[in-house]
Amino acid sequence: MRLVITMRLIDHDVVDPEIRGEREFMELCRAQLISMRDEVGDMLARRAAEGDGVGDKYFNHALREFRKKVIESLSGFDDAPLFFGRMDYPPGEVYEQGEDGGARQAHTRRADRDLVYVGRRGVRDDDGEPVVIDWRAPLARAFYEASPRDPMGVRVRRRYGFDHGGALTAFEDEPLTGAAPAPSGGGLLAREIERPRQGPMRDIVATIQPEQMRLVRADVGETLCVQGAPGTGKTAVGLHRLAYLLFSARDKLRRDGGVAVIGPNLAFLAHIRTVLPALGEAEVVQSTIDDITGPGIAVGRVDDPAAARVKGDLRMAEVLARHVWSQLREPDTEAEIQQQQRIWRLTVDDQADELAAVRSRGLGYGTGRDLLAQRLAHVVLRRIEQRGTEVTLAQLTRSRAITQAVRRMWPPIDPARVVFDLLTTPSVLASAAEGILTAEEQRSILLTPRPRSAKSMPWSSLDLALLDEVAAMVERPDKLGHVMVDEAQDLSPMHFRAIGRRLAGACTVLGDLAQATSPSAVRDWPEVLRHLDRPDGKVDVLERGYRVPAEVIDYAARLLPHIAPGLAGPASFRHSADALHVRRTARLSEAVVETCRTALAGDGSICVITADADVEELRRTFVEEDLPHTVLGEELLEPRRLTLAPVTLTKGLEYDTVLVLEPARIVAAEPQGLQRLYVALTRAVSVLHVIHAQDLPAPLVSGSAGTPATAVR
Repeated sequence: MRLVITMRLIDHDVVDPEIRGEREFMELCRAQLISMRDEVGDMLARRAAEGDGVGDKYFNHALREFRKKVIESLSGFDDAPLFFGRMDYPPGEVYEQGEDGGARQAHTRRADRDLVYVGRRGVRDDDGEPVVIDWRAPLARAFYEASPRDPMGVRVRRRYGFDHGGALTAFEDEPLTGAAPAPSGGGLLAREIERPRQGPMRDIVATIQPEQMRLVRADVGETLCVQGAPGTGKTAVGLHRLAYLLFSARDKLRRDGGVAVIGPNLAFLAHIRTVLPALGEAEVVQSTIDDITGPGIAVGRVDDPAAARVKGDLRMAEVLARHVWSQLREPDTEAEIQQQQRIWRLTVDDQADELAAVRSRGLGYGTGRDLLAQRLAHVVLRRIEQRGTEVTLAQLTRSRAITQAVRRMWPPIDPARVVFDLLTTPSVLASAAEGILTAEEQRSILLTPRPRSAKSMPWSSLDLALLDEVAAMVERPDKLGHVMVDEAQDLSPMHFRAIGRRLAGACTVLGDLAQATSPSAVRDWPEVLRHLDRPDGKVDVLERGYRVPAEVIDYAARLLPHIAPGLAGPASFRHSADALHVRRTARLSEAVVETCRTALAGDGSICVITADADVEELRRTFVEEDLPHTVLGEELLEPRRLTLAPVTLTKGLEYDTVLVLEPARIVAAEPQGLQRLYVALTRAVSVLHVIHAQDLPAPLVSGSAGTPATAVR
């Protein structure tokens, strides 16, 4: 028997009775959600169940903060669909039968079936019974994973369609029992995936596929490294995994330091910023790698390829360690500690013995320095106690004489000054790097002319990773319970080392090796896991594309043999005869303006991607042609539908219509130009226009992979 999917759409004049019933239930659920929120708000206002204002001060504060977070998690859904799917079970399979639970339960508990509604967050009735279950709940798993081969007890799976205002307008029923597997998803699933985007990325909770959900629901202790070509949904998988982990292991993650997302740049973080809040999660810190390694320090320089390869190499950790530990000095002066009108002496040998004892412990620089002060103070304390005099170890540790003795042997260091001296002073670098870096490698990272001071130093992103390495020797950074690293293919081993020392638990690493554009980037995912000190982590591959049309991904895949010979493009879920347009013209500006105006007359977001050096000229053209636009990387309160983007900032972003201008100039701008072009070509989720006056790069013309050249218009 073949699977039959039944779809019913609303007539604008006549509302289908089934849709009317579902709409009424939606409003019933919305009223219940508001009631849940109001109840908690009332308890917060009345300070219900709080204890004594003095004795229970901490408990009261914690209770109020908890209630505020509950209210926040229940907010933002007043105009949003509260459920997107439904499962039909045999009667009595899910609920106990025979109880009169009112209208809400009457809708879900019928004589011939049990109905389970799935939404972005759980909703309960006044009796505490679920009317909508959270998509992360164990029972919801069947909505994503049930199939005719394994229906998991579900008889029919229903998906809902909504208009732009969030009104329920359609549903689609998929029988799972007594039917043969369908070759592809239903019409509503395809419509949702293809729905035009405008503004930040949105969640995909209604369209997560089984291979994606398997990764989303991976155990909290499992480190995942996900290789995914453009359009396979790896970013969405990572974000939904965080939401799932916070649902299933929130207390553990809080105890371990919380959850963080690390992205490549601020434009990317702005793109994904609304996904987790839309799923009811507002506790996740979102940062760039530079925010992690150099908080408060602006990046003012980009390393040339030769310097980047060396600075990102793990050997730099050895160079830095040698330089830092070279600061230690053997004692050459007695220390005199005055205590209660007596002087107690620490001889040079006393100090040398304690210095050697601390160094043998293998501690960090800052921890070792603190221990040395305590050990010197303890030597004096024992002598004082033999005289019957009372003094504390803390008092002696803070004494001026011991502080000065420690400073002479184990001086305090400033990470910025340490790295500055290493990168700007030939003799310092030569001493620290001897036998580790070649003379040529040392010259490549030596900054000339030398800035006047560390404060005037123009730091690069890789410099910040070196700063973090030194800072971690002085003081261990705070730990994080789980970290998601996106666009990880461009991070260096030193960057991953910085992330790894912050991990208290597992992490989720997402990327595409074909999009690696950094000279210092890692070469494979097992290497990444080793740098994170998670060698047992699992590498998984997402092979099916959902967002980028096959015609676009096949065209971009022509570059793969040249940039990532071991990788293949994904098998795309979507096909569109109108997805790809390649146009050569001598009037480039006119063609761009014309294409933008045509795209703006339709729906969705539009992005013009060009070589960084050409952004200003295009900006002037858009202003002259009165085309309202946003320049990616510049802050605007209300971004426009049309975005002008330097190609170096587009990684991880997506737009409905994309114009890639002059591919040859993008390729010529940097050694990894073909990789950068691959990124640009795969940002489109509906239509890609390639507009050029110069010859296209040879790999695109050859048609050696994917779409044949004759299919390009």
